[in-house]
Amino acid sequence: MSSSPSESEPEPEPESTTSEPVLREARFDQLTTAELYALLRLRVDVFVVEQACAYPDIDGRDDEPGTVHVWLEQHGEVLAALRVLEDPDATAIGRVVTRADQRGHGYAARLLTAALDRIADRARTGTGPRTVRIGAQTYLEHWYARFGFVRTGPDYLEDDIPHLPMELTG
Repeated sequence: MSSSPSESEPEPEPESTTSEPVLREARFDQLTTAELYALLRLRVDVFVVEQACAYPDIDGRDDEPGTVHVWLEQHGEVLAALRVLEDPDATAIGRVVTRADQRGHGYAARLLTAALDRIADRARTGTGPRTVRIGAQTYLEHWYARFGFVRTGPDYLEDDIPHLPMELTG
């Protein structure tokens, strides 16, 4: 028996070096060890190291049954990510993060749009709440407003970083 591919099974083409990032999503139990490591590493690199904020990023919510991790990946590397959490009366989006060398490409907007589409689909079918909440860093208030989020309360400090509560209802 020959070890070369048959004529009916062509060899896969090599991945292009100019390919667009791929949108991925998975619940905790669907993540590979490498994917989980890459997602957590990105969050630590940005939220703990870059923002100089020692805080417990692993907060017990990543592995909740309703949590969905959404990320953009290119050539096996995570470029940007967020997580969608199920709360009793709303869906929460958090840990929105983009790798420092990948900012300015619209990746966070692409992820947020995908997450909001997913949430809207669940609300339409009655399998999820319509309200979406975020705790945004205050300097991003206008950026989130582009997606329809509105401020719902005063600024607050979270791990010594100014934040504000925002909500989107649909």
